[in-house]
Amino acid sequence: MTKRPTIIEVAEAAGVSKSTVSLVLQDSPLVKDETRAKVRETMRAIGYVYNRAAANLRSANVGLIGLVINDLRNPFFTEFATSLQMALSARGYATVIANTDEDPTIQAQVVGSMVEHGVSGLVISPTYGGTEATFGPLERAGIPVLQVLRQASGDTARFPFASFDYLSGGRAATRHLLDIGARRIAFVGGPEGRPITAERMAGYLAVLRDAGMEPIILPGRSSRAFGREAALRLGREFPEVDAAVCFNDLVALGMIAGFAAAGRRVGADFRLVGFDDIEECAMVYPQLSSVRCNIAGFGRVAADTLVDWLEQDKHPVPVTRAPVELVVRASSGG
Repeated sequence: MTKRPTIIEVAEAAGVSKSTVSLVLQDSPLVKDETRAKVRETMRAIGYVYNRAAANLRSANVGLIGLVINDLRNPFFTEFATSLQMALSARGYATVIANTDEDPTIQAQVVGSMVEHGVSGLVISPTYGGTEATFGPLERAGIPVLQVLRQASGDTARFPFASFDYLSGGRAATRHLLDIGARRIAFVGGPEGRPITAERMAGYLAVLRDAGMEPIILPGRSSRAFGREAALRLGREFPEVDAAVCFNDLVALGMIAGFAAAGRRVGADFRLVGFDDIEECAMVYPQLSSVRCNIAGFGRVAADTLVDWLEQDKHPVPVTRAPVELVVRASSGG
């Protein structure tokens, strides 16, 4: 049986967006006459037949937002997803959430499925790799898309990017450690060679460069297990290091466990600062200093930004950076 042409194929053949084809099918006055004629001629040429009954069924998905997250095991991303979903619900939108587990193949699969099921918009904290497989279908479908917390597509005019001011956060954490007397400061965690690691490390490197100090970098998974092993490794290979800025709080919490196993006192023998300020930072002993990113507020703003784009055609600025602040607790002598 010959496969029937789809609305996406019409859009590709006519050189317009999927949303433009949809407007033509709805006889919208927003479409120019020459564009309308071109789209209808393309439909005839490729044999597209409008199935109004199916379209009516799909209309039930209007108001459905896709949310794709690279690692929902991380409490930082979980809080973001929860905040975004609740804020979207308050604006009358339902959310379908997918975790990619840092796998670009899974990411492309779930994004493709969301496009097929007619999401009105999409928010994505992307994994790295397979950029075209993920963002190509979104581009062709003409769906409003926000990149958050991580940037995979460089086309921020089409796929706006919103995150935090990681540069100033890393700078503040490193400056704090120097001010309290740290002599050698390491940066621990973060996948090597990834833009998100470079962003969070940039402030650390800038402060050490200004101070005439050499960096010590231990890249690795952003996990507790890696943090625990990194603490033990620092003791063996870099005994002169007496402080660290961590890629995230999970790494820092793992380091606290590693130093406890090694009999080294965090906050006295070693000064430690995390990144994100998840809830557990204030619950662990000693309490963990961290660069606070207001992830709950960020989720609410992301929801409002996407809804305003959908309902009022207010296209977001290409790049947005939310402010951060250093919260000093016992792990760095607070």
